[in-house]
Amino acid sequence: MTISRTSAAGSTPTAGTTAAALPPSESVAQQTWQAFRRNPLGLASAAVLILLILVAAGAGLIADYPSGYGEDVLAGPSAAHWFGTDDLGRDVFAQVVWGTRVSIVVGLAASVLAIVIGVLVGVAAAYFRYADALLGVIVDLSLSLPVLPLMILVAALAGPSVSTLVVVIALFSWPEVARVVRSQGLAVVPMPYVSAARVIGGSHLWIIRKHVLPGVAPVIAVSVVLTTSRAVLSEAGLSFLGLGDPNSWSWGAILHQAQRSGSLATAWWTTLFPSLAILLLVVATTLLAVAYNDARNPRTR
Repeated sequence: MTISRTSAAGSTPTAGTTAAALPPSESVAQQTWQAFRRNPLGLASAAVLILLILVAAGAGLIADYPSGYGEDVLAGPSAAHWFGTDDLGRDVFAQVVWGTRVSIVVGLAASVLAIVIGVLVGVAAAYFRYADALLGVIVDLSLSLPVLPLMILVAALAGPSVSTLVVVIALFSWPEVARVVRSQGLAVVPMPYVSAARVIGGSHLWIIRKHVLPGVAPVIAVSVVLTTSRAVLSEAGLSFLGLGDPNSWSWGAILHQAQRSGSLATAWWTTLFPSLAILLLVVATTLLAVAYNDARNPRTR
């Protein structure tokens, strides 16, 4: 019996040895990053967005601010003017570079404001069930409104400026964020750890901050990217209609200048390059959001 026990004990590893032999498991963030790295479209989209942000930050180092008049009027793309010139002889490349700053600033600022409003409404609707019906009606009504005509009306009444564009775009962008956050929040709030936090006496604010918001954080990250692209499109549309800031350049303002001068159809370079910049940003943000969504989903990962 002694030999048998000794043999069994010697052949059975201890709990500490078993735990030490198992490799440490990767966190969800590490798994998401590993899956995202395997997506070439996601990496390329992230590189494009980083490049646009660097161009916006270093616009003054890349090109002089386009102002005044030039000698070469409506000159096509050349070594001297990569993107050609407009009807006043101003360099279109410089306009696109400086327009990147305003377009991205307006897009990010409007996106952040819309995300804040949408997250507050969505989380409140998911967590406080008695407020879900009222907040749901408000979101549904907001989504049913004709967005573009109302944006034009509000921007025209408030006056053209960058701050006006940010507020107007955010006010008509938050309902989509609220709906997505509410859907995700409805899956997080019934979780056992949320119920346990209530049982131990956690306050509503503490539970939302510690448990609900981390649960909807992936959806918020995707919403930031998509809302930014929509905000850039909205800014370009409003600026093209003459409702942007007349004292600053943006991609929509370049198109507005080309339309107002009559060179919209005759000088193709005045519209092609700012339109390509808008298209590049929108496609990059969309692909980045899709790649991140696939990377964080265990089924597709």
